[in-house]
Amino acid sequence: MVSHSCKTNPKNIMQLNDKTIIVTGASKGLGVAIAETCAREGAAVALAARSEAKLAELRDRITGSGGRAIAVRCDVSCMADLRRLVEKTVAAYGAIHGLVNNAGVNFVKPFLTVTEEEWEHVIDVDLKGSFFLSQLCARQMIAQNTGGSIVQIASVHTHASVAGASPYDAAKHGMVGFSKAAAIELAKHRVRVNVLSPGLCRTEIWNALVAAAPSEAECTRYWNSNIPAERLVEPEEIAQACAFLLGDRSSCITGANLMADLGMTSQLVSGEPYKSKEIVGA
Repeated sequence: MVSHSCKTNPKNIMQLNDKTIIVTGASKGLGVAIAETCAREGAAVALAARSEAKLAELRDRITGSGGRAIAVRCDVSCMADLRRLVEKTVAAYGAIHGLVNNAGVNFVKPFLTVTEEEWEHVIDVDLKGSFFLSQLCARQMIAQNTGGSIVQIASVHTHASVAGASPYDAAKHGMVGFSKAAAIELAKHRVRVNVLSPGLCRTEIWNALVAAAPSEAECTRYWNSNIPAERLVEPEEIAQACAFLLGDRSSCITGANLMADLGMTSQLVSGEPYKSKEIVGA
């Protein structure tokens, strides 16, 4: 696999030196890449997810490479877990400077068949958890008088949708909405809130799409026709964008929703399956 990302800073200047960053959903996919990148960029990271075994494995990998990390089991839909995550992070490192709300559940089901229980599960994990953990971390950042940066991992679904995604889209749109409002309120405290909306990434979601398709080649061909760059976004690319938004180099950016999608949401329709002639004038 060809890498399209820069995993190390060529000038060896750490973007997140002396910062403490919480990363939720850190047991797989984007969460792992984000946590590892934050640690490489000098941050102490608090890893949060429901899988204690996977968290411990990632923690040991980071600390074994000279980084700083703690693992905290956390169900982001549970307020008690969110409070405990913040408390353990402050106890370990003394402060919180950044948060990446990455934890979430994917959901695909026809609108007419979604149940109340399914709706509540998606909203609790994808929206409620992000809202209240942002609130708890912002309070801590204000109390420290250090400022801080909160990054919400949303989706290109905040721009356009596909069939079967109604609860997921409601949650992701809600994430953008509350983040803009919070960004306005928190700006005077030097706490920034931004949204990062990835396109199709090489994560477990991609593996599920491949498994549901007739073949990986056919699946790849179809999705490449919908992505101008004709490739998937690599997790490390999203992680680098997170590091930028968490660091001081993005100090003037707040209330934004950044599309990290290789042009996916800029394309009106998928590419033609044939070579079209030029149309000039008319």
